[in-house]
Amino acid sequence: MSEDKQSVWEGFKAFLMRGNVIDLAVAVVIGTAFTNVVNSVVKGLINPVVGAFGTKDLERYRSCLDGPCKTDQASGEVIRGIPIMWGTVLSATLSFLITAAVVYFLMVLPMAKFLARKAARQKAVEEKQAQAEAAEIVLLREIRDELVAQRGGSGSPVPGRE
Repeated sequence: MSEDKQSVWEGFKAFLMRGNVIDLAVAVVIGTAFTNVVNSVVKGLINPVVGAFGTKDLERYRSCLDGPCKTDQASGEVIRGIPIMWGTVLSATLSFLITAAVVYFLMVLPMAKFLARKAARQKAVEEKQAQAEAAEIVLLREIRDELVAQRGGSGSPVPGRE
């Protein structure tokens, strides 16, 4: 039983130490911090700009589904009616779109270009190696033919090897 626990623990340790898990953890931490930045931009910059064109903050825009909504002035809670908080949904949508755009243009697109350049370089190296190997084969065939010719032509190249 102890060996099973030890092997499970070793397997778990190996899983955690793989690069993918560490990269994922770093991505989650950076994503969380970045989400806070985007939410601050939406609440501190976009909402006031929308409020300047309208009458209030973007998150306060709402409609009432069931008659006029009555709210408590002190707490801001709805006393009567069913509010549809479309301003909050719009704010969250803007946060998502900004986050997605920044991630795409600052992370995904540059990484795709980098990987494409890396693949092109790798392909060029492989092509050079293939050309070098082809030239080497031609040279070896010439050497073989010269050795056969030096022996007096008594032997001929091995059939099927040309």
